[in-house]
Amino acid sequence: MTEPSLIEYPCDFPIKVMGHAQAGFAQNVLEIVRRHAPDFDGATMEMRPSKQGKYLSVTCTINATSRAQLDALYGELCNHPMVVMAL
Repeated sequence: MTEPSLIEYPCDFPIKVMGHAQAGFAQNVLEIVRRHAPDFDGATMEMRPSKQGKYLSVTCTINATSRAQLDALYGELCNHPMVVMAL
C-alpha cells in the first residue's frame, strides 16, 4: 500500500543540490536534472557558493509531474559522487 502524496502534481518543485566546488559539478547536476525533467531550463539554475568557497549549492526548480519522477531524480543525484546532499 502506498502513502498518499502531500504534493499535487504537476507543480513547480525546487531541488537544492550541494557539493564540493569543483569543475563540472553544476554541469553534472544539470545533466541529471534534464534526464528526469527534460523541459527544465538550465538558464534558471541558481548557484551559490559557501562563505569559504569550499561548497557550491545549485537550485533547480522543475515542473514535477509525479512522485516517481522525484524519487528517481533524488536517487540519481544522491548516488552521484560529486553530490554531498540533495534537498
